[in-house]
Amino acid sequence: MAKIVVLGAGVAGHTAASYLQRGLGKDHQITVISPSVNYQWIPSNIWVGVGRMTAEEIKFDLRPLYKKWGIEFLQAKAINFYPEGDTTIHEGYVEIEFTSKEKLGELQKVPYDFLINATGPKLNFGATEGLLPGTGNIASVCTFSHATEAWQLLQEKLDKMQKGERQVFVIGTGNPTATCQGAAFEYILNVDFEIKRRGLEKYAEVIWITNEYELGDFGMGGAFIKKGGFITNTKLFAESYFVERNITWIKRAGVKKIDDHKIYYENLDGEFLEQAYDFAMLIPGFSGHGFKAFDKQGNDISDKLFAANGLMKVDADYTVKPFEEWSINDWPETYQNPSYPNIFAPGIAFAPPHSISKPMKSKNGTPIFATAPRTGMPSGVMGKVTAENVISWVKTGNPEIKHKACMGRMGAACIVSAGYGMTTGTAATMTVSPVVPDWEKFPDWGRDINTTMGEPGLAGHWLKWAMHYMFLYKAKGKPFWWLIPE
Repeated sequence: MAKIVVLGAGVAGHTAASYLQRGLGKDHQITVISPSVNYQWIPSNIWVGVGRMTAEEIKFDLRPLYKKWGIEFLQAKAINFYPEGDTTIHEGYVEIEFTSKEKLGELQKVPYDFLINATGPKLNFGATEGLLPGTGNIASVCTFSHATEAWQLLQEKLDKMQKGERQVFVIGTGNPTATCQGAAFEYILNVDFEIKRRGLEKYAEVIWITNEYELGDFGMGGAFIKKGGFITNTKLFAESYFVERNITWIKRAGVKKIDDHKIYYENLDGEFLEQAYDFAMLIPGFSGHGFKAFDKQGNDISDKLFAANGLMKVDADYTVKPFEEWSINDWPETYQNPSYPNIFAPGIAFAPPHSISKPMKSKNGTPIFATAPRTGMPSGVMGKVTAENVISWVKTGNPEIKHKACMGRMGAACIVSAGYGMTTGTAATMTVSPVVPDWEKFPDWGRDINTTMGEPGLAGHWLKWAMHYMFLYKAKGKPFWWLIPE
């Protein structure tokens, strides 16, 4: 009986666990370890953050499902990795610390034959001074609890505007190298939509602040897209959304500090500037969780498993080279650690070889650019592919890895909500293929222009709304869940 341990129960981790159970059944031991008992459909956090959904509508308790499937669930967080075991345990194991009330703080060693590290990122709010959601006028939509707090704060600001008080809303990225611009972009459009729906726009100033060199970069170097039969780019696409809504923007900005009423940032020109605000939702920087790894004798081998940012090393080319020499071949295909092939890291847990967007530095030497996104559809695909490779290895005993999913060959779809409403809502349906541009194969556009497109409209909102329920259906393991693509 093989022992398979999955760390994390988000998009990548829960997807991997689902396919492992389907492929291996109860003949092998599958253990999922996560600090929270809940699965949450993260794309709908933006709707929680504007009061259009509640946290209960976007999450569910994983324990009953895992019990039904015969998967062991431990509410805990990983601390240390021992891929060779130690002098008493002669197999790889991970040391965990329980987060449940019943066992809070207790430690346990969990042995494995295969380890899937799908822990995602640490939301590194501490990397930006003062950026702490739930305090002062600072909000976040990174988790369902954050999004609930964001809605509470937003209501306070809406009430003030209804009393005739002008409010300044600043939404975007809160760290010089933050990613997840897409989530912030959706949130600012939804906040603006809710302000206008109440007829309060004359009391509101809405500002986008971003580390992107140009709007519409989204951490993927922007894209040329087909729109309405014409070829345009995501810069014009994003700018047009803002111009139509009278949203202003600050780009090429690395936020360094925030207090209750001001945001302090540096731009690429090396200037240190300030922006006053009454409501701020800024995406934090991402990092690894600070895991340590040790060999059989207890020597620190963290650098074998993890990159400097704390994310796990996989089958990527981490050679430092100029931007002009970057290639899709730098990007991983199997998410397998090179030192320990029975360890995998799909989703945001893996260390990317470099950004997708061109790295930029201010005149003071501060890096200010968007780092690579790996959320949503790519994370789900990676989780599935990882599970398929482990299933094949377990069933055949052959370590050959056949299933691959490189972001330089993988397409992705995203629906950008710009306002919730069954008759008045709108969203932009966007696809890119591949995620990492391939300038050798597609020298004109970097991507396949026939499958890289964006179309706004009410139909997009209906589709995003339908996908909310469709993907929760899939995550809950309902009949024929596997027929729904990642």
